[in-house]
Amino acid sequence: MSTKINIEKYLKWEYWPTSMFYIPNLPYAFYLAFKAKHATFFSAANPAIKSSGNGTESKYETIQLVPEKFRPKSILVKANSDISDIIKRIKEAKIEFPFIVKPDIGFRGLLVKKIDSNEALKKYVISYPIDIIIQEFLDYENECGVFYHRNPNENEGRISSVTLKKFLFVIGDGKTPLKELILNDNRAKLYFDLFKSIHKEKLDEIPEKHKKVKLSIIGNHSKGTQFINGNHLISKKLTKTFNELSHAIDGWYYGRVDLKYNNFSDLENGINYKILEINGIIAEPTHIYDTENFTYLHALKEIRSHWKSLFQISTLNHKTRNIPYKSVINFVNEMLELRNYISSIKRLQ
Repeated sequence: MSTKINIEKYLKWEYWPTSMFYIPNLPYAFYLAFKAKHATFFSAANPAIKSSGNGTESKYETIQLVPEKFRPKSILVKANSDISDIIKRIKEAKIEFPFIVKPDIGFRGLLVKKIDSNEALKKYVISYPIDIIIQEFLDYENECGVFYHRNPNENEGRISSVTLKKFLFVIGDGKTPLKELILNDNRAKLYFDLFKSIHKEKLDEIPEKHKKVKLSIIGNHSKGTQFINGNHLISKKLTKTFNELSHAIDGWYYGRVDLKYNNFSDLENGINYKILEINGIIAEPTHIYDTENFTYLHALKEIRSHWKSLFQISTLNHKTRNIPYKSVINFVNEMLELRNYISSIKRLQ
């Protein structure tokens, strides 16, 4: 079964490794660096965020840039903190069970978990002695990613990508165990190893007829979430909302905002939504992974288009606002440290 699933993943380009999307675009990246006369020109795009959001930034510090009404209640917990102090801080922040715990530095849903009890929290803290964020669980109906960019000398920006996120679920028939329901679903079966771990105590249970069983609550492609192109929802209203957000965060011009909302009309009008994360220069226009509406070559073209905008924003910041480019040595060292850090916490899983 495992071999068959792996073959199916290789045949679908949305599951291909990241390198397949970036190595073909390297010549264009070198061209932009040549034009900018600096290899790390992109580090000037978002002066409000460490290294403009290359993945080494603190997610907690970045989310604090967001106006309070649009961010979830969160606390930063340093590695090896005393569990009783953590519980005390959670109560002081008025964060209730269940809540989300995730690494302060991380990506692609790595070690993101929903915590339902003090016992589960204690187990997480002991298992993963790293800086973490404890964040209220947002029970909104929908989640999406919005890619926004604005030239620093202009008042209005543009939205280039809206990604709607469809969480994987199965429907019970009153006869079939959860394990078989997962294996019978064309998409869910590709993530069986993941769901086997998440639902290990329920795999042999038989869901009631018509019962909807959500397989994952993390809106990440690596966790099974399906990315759907929502660019038809880009509008003047939505752009206005994100123009206001960009101006409220001095020094953020480029990146993808992942957020929760109940209905898209509210989001368009800038009300009743919460931002989970702001991703900077390493953010992807994730609508490209909708393989029903995009080809692989189209996806590569979209990435180049976003890099062109990144070039324009970064060089303008450098020339007109004297934002320095990070030295190549410092940038490379940061990325090496990030690689070592990610490797170390992966070993903890």
